[in-house]
Order: sequence, then C-alpha cells, then structure tokens
Amino acid sequence: MTNASEPLEGTPLIAPSSVEHPLFDQIADACKSVYDPEIPVNIYELGLIYTIDINAENEVKIIMTLTAPGCPVAGEMPGWIVDAVSPVPGVKDVDVEITWEPPWGMEMMSDEARLELGFM
Repeated sequence: MTNASEPLEGTPLIAPSSVEHPLFDQIADACKSVYDPEIPVNIYELGLIYTIDINAENEVKIIMTLTAPGCPVAGEMPGWIVDAVSPVPGVKDVDVEITWEPPWGMEMMSDEARLELGFM
C-alpha cells in the first residue's frame, strides 16, 4: 500500500513550466525583475521560481520557494511577483503559491547567479 502523501515514483518534485506558451519568456523576464533584498541576484536566477504554469486563458500560476522558511520578506514576495507579472500584455490573472518541497538549495541557482555571488 502506498502512502497518499508520498509522490508517485517518477513524478517530478517540481511541476513543469509552460515553456512552449507564447507568454513564457515575457513572464520569466518579469520574474527576473524581482530581487531578494538580501541577495544581489534576481529570484529567477536564484532558482526560487519552480514553476510558471500558463493555461489557455493566459491565467498564470507561479509556484516558488524561498531561500529559508524564516525569510523576512516571505509575506511580501508573492505580491512583488504579482505586481511584476500582471502588467505583461496578455496576462489575465496571476496566482503565486509558496512551497517548501523540494527545499531550495544552492544547486538550484543558475551559473550566472553562482558567478555573481562568487561561488564559481
């Protein structure tokens, strides 16, 4: 018997993004305009944006995490993302969800972020 809270084997921990959607690049660029105030790298390059899901009605669901559960801007950052993505032409609605699974780790940062922070 499988435990209902356990992901099915082979199920990705991070849901796939709608990379083929025509608005994906513009939405990703909008996410790149949002910075963690404690780190001089945008949240997209930090790997905090796990999923950008865009449906046929151009409703956007963003699943993200934070560098730590005690992040001082945890309550504010989803609003910053909504404010950044909502003005993208064609976007109907933006919903941001914070998840802690999988936990964020430095391996999720882009090479650009690692270079900027001196980890390369």
